[in-house]
Amino acid sequence: MLILFNKPFGVLSQFTDKGTADSPRATLSDYIDVPKVYPAGRLDRDSEGLLLLTDDGRLQARIAHPKFRKPKTYLVQVEGDPQEAQLAQLRAGVTLKDGPTRPAKLRRLPAPDLWPRVPPVRFRKTVPDAWLEVTITEGRNRQVRRMVAHVGLPCLRLVRWSVGDWTVTGLAPGEWRAL
Repeated sequence: MLILFNKPFGVLSQFTDKGTADSPRATLSDYIDVPKVYPAGRLDRDSEGLLLLTDDGRLQARIAHPKFRKPKTYLVQVEGDPQEAQLAQLRAGVTLKDGPTRPAKLRRLPAPDLWPRVPPVRFRKTVPDAWLEVTITEGRNRQVRRMVAHVGLPCLRLVRWSVGDWTVTGLAPGEWRAL
């Protein structure tokens, strides 16, 4: 079984939360009541979009393990006006604290027609923002956020749109479907 889930902002990519009892955080169990499925990869709490879950360990490894180089595409709202030199750095790969990244595929986008984020992204009249479509074949912790910040473009919003051929198209935040 494979489940495509549109993870909302603020939801942990796990079924239980070991946080404090006085401030519980939303988890996958608040949305998905299917036994014995596990996330194939992770999506941090501040990120939204496609999260795949499966009950098949081999499929989980093929999706999540970097050696399979499964492309993951993100829609990224960044603070600032990306210059070609910054985009070229990302296309070539950047060196983060945990080592060099593989080159990213990316392009500028007009603002996509996405669902509203709750809470909304802060808006500042004097600071421009832009949208990028970024595709990577790794999946390090907060990698896309760290990559864009490394070139001087802080991430305001990050939505994983696709993993391989699977996309979040047609799923509202919190919705899922089994394939």
